[in-house]
Order: sequence, then structure tokens, then C-alpha cells
Amino acid sequence: MPAPLSPAGVIAAVRDGRAMPDGALAAFAAGLATGEVGDAQAGAFAMAVLLRGLGPAGRVALTEGMRDSGRLLRWDLPGPVIDKHSTGGIGDCVSLVLAPLLAAAGAFVPMISGRGLGHSGGTLDKLEAIPGWQAELDPAAFARIVRAEGAAIVAASPDIAPADRRLYAIRDVTGTVESIDLITASILSKKLAAGLGGLVLDVKAGSGAFMKTRAEAEALARALMETAVGAGCPTVALLTGMEEPLAPALGNALEVAEAMAVLEGGPGPLREVTLALGAEALVLAGLAASP
Repeated sequence: MPAPLSPAGVIAAVRDGRAMPDGALAAFAAGLATGEVGDAQAGAFAMAVLLRGLGPAGRVALTEGMRDSGRLLRWDLPGPVIDKHSTGGIGDCVSLVLAPLLAAAGAFVPMISGRGLGHSGGTLDKLEAIPGWQAELDPAAFARIVRAEGAAIVAASPDIAPADRRLYAIRDVTGTVESIDLITASILSKKLAAGLGGLVLDVKAGSGAFMKTRAEAEALARALMETAVGAGCPTVALLTGMEEPLAPALGNALEVAEAMAVLEGGPGPLREVTLALGAEALVLAGLAASP
């Protein structure tokens, strides 16, 4: 049996486009979490992945390794466990509408969300506009609320995918944020650590999105969907437009109000996108026969 690759060996293999033995990327992800992989090695790895890519199998292996670098959530609930992820855009407060809708339809939604990148707030930023709302919950409280209410939206605890936390910071200072392989592993490692039975992806394209063109968005959507399925999570991806804001009023508190207006029956693009994603999620969960 060949000796396991060192961190430098993994970096060289990615740089040269060579195949790696099973477990090499998982070991590298574990080293990111423990600190065995140094900052210089993490930066070199990120740049090698950006320039050469990992390929479909490598994406799955890295994603699974980053998922398994920390605690995995397990659920014993009287219904399917599903979630949604959006690549973000202007006025995108879909999660605030979709999570309670899915819960009302019989699903359980343990939504681990993030903060904003760039000029728009993330789901947690929006919710923190509500006085007294807390993003940080201990695991027992998170599980209790999901069971009782059907949904909870929280920040990732430090022991969820710690390899991603480390690599994300490195990518930010090494000019490697744009790598589809690293974007895919970052998004999915946290989502899959939540113990999901199904995932629906909202991949946005347009001037207000991270991916500006439909071709770029489609490439990311395929990478995300194929990697999630390869890691054992049934997944559907929708491409949605971000050439104009999704909500008619922008800003964290204003978007909470817009989400409430849609929950009370209001019309508009936010409602349409939410219902399209929700329909796909319910099919994945086995709660509906077709969209």
C-alpha cells in the first residue's frame, strides 16, 4: 500500500493534474481543521485548485473531507429534513419565506446560514435586524427548535466544517475566491454536515449576482448539484435571474418586512422564486408528486 500523501504531496498532485490515492483530500481537509496544514500550504493548495481544478471526483472527495472535519448533525424527526441554498443577490430574502413554508408543509428545515459578502446582507444579517434575535444557538437548542417549530435559521457553530472556516479565510487573501471547485466544497461542506435528506439550490445569474452570465451560473449549478449527489444528498438546482432586485425594498430590516408581506399573501418576484424553489424541495422530500 502506498504511503499517504503529505500536504506538499497533495499540492504537487493538484498542481500537476495527477490522480491521488483515496483519502488524500480528506486527510488534507482534516489537516486544515487541526492546523497540521500550514497557511502557506493552504494558500498554495487553493491556487493550485484555481489553476488546475480537481475534477468531479476530486470535488466530491474534498467536499466530503471538509464536511467530515467537524461535527455531523443527526436527526430523528417525524418527517423529511431538507434545506435550500442561494448563491445570493440583491434583495434575496427567500430563506425567510421558504423555511416557514416548508415547515408548514411537513418538512423540517435546519438551516445553517451565513452573513453577507460584499454589498448585500446575508440571511443572518437580515434576521439580526429583529430586536433580540440571536444567530448563535447551542446544538441542543437548535435541535429543540427544529423539532418544535419545523425550522430554525442559525449561524454555523465553530465545530461545523472547521476545514471550510480555515480555507475560506485563506481564499479571501490569496485571490482564489473564484474557484468553482472551492466554492462548491465550501457551500456543500456546511450544508451536508447538517444531515440533510435533500437540498434545493438557487443559483443566480445577472448583474446583481456573483455569477454574471448564464453560462457561469450553469457551470456552478452543475458542479454543486453533481457534487452534492455524489456525496449522497439528493439535490436539484434552479437558475434564477438577478438582473433586478428580488425584493422591492433593500436593506436588512426592510427585507424582513418584505418577507413578512409575502408570507401574508403579497405578490411579486420574491413570491414566485420562493414557490418555485419550495415546489422542488417538496418533491425531493417526497411530500409532493411533482412541482
